[in-house]
Amino acid sequence: MVVSLHPVPAEFNVATESIRALEYRSDLLVQEIRPPEGLAPHSYALTADVQQDESESAQLGTGRFILLHDESEPDAWRGPFRVVCFAQAPLETDIGNDGMLPEVAWSWLVDALDSAGADYRYASGTVTVVNSQGFGEIAEQGEGSQIEMRASWTPQNLDIGGHVEAWTTLLCMLAGLPPVDTREVPVLRHPGQLHGLR
Repeated sequence: MVVSLHPVPAEFNVATESIRALEYRSDLLVQEIRPPEGLAPHSYALTADVQQDESESAQLGTGRFILLHDESEPDAWRGPFRVVCFAQAPLETDIGNDGMLPEVAWSWLVDALDSAGADYRYASGTVTVVNSQGFGEIAEQGEGSQIEMRASWTPQNLDIGGHVEAWTTLLCMLAGLPPVDTREVPVLRHPGQLHGLR
């Protein structure tokens, strides 16, 4: 009989079950994946891809969500749990050239967390915008832009569902999808398309 070096604590099971209970919008494919090793004694990970429909081959955005748990409460976390997430989406070049974009994108994450009722502290992260231009044999690719956000924060209770909901909301907004409810929020434009509000 193999005994785990890190028996799974009850609070970690409660936290992950709050995630598994979620339902997602139809144009967002969310899957549980094997989490990276060595980050914490216990971890849980999701990947998400934004697509217009099941037959769409091109992704409008992609992301990862990782819940880390360490009963020793690392100093950097200031708690037993830490969320680490990633979101990435292509943009139209004129949007990518907007110097306010990183600040706006970060505010979207904060607003999404607040709207989802996620209780958290000690958020940190980076927003990177990359603009590119094809030359030579790939000149036909023209100009392109991409936004990437990496963020982390410390949840304050075992209900992690709201944190995942906020991450998926951010990813869909970066991908230019309209909101699923009646609240009017700004959306970014995906190359070749202008996503209006419903």
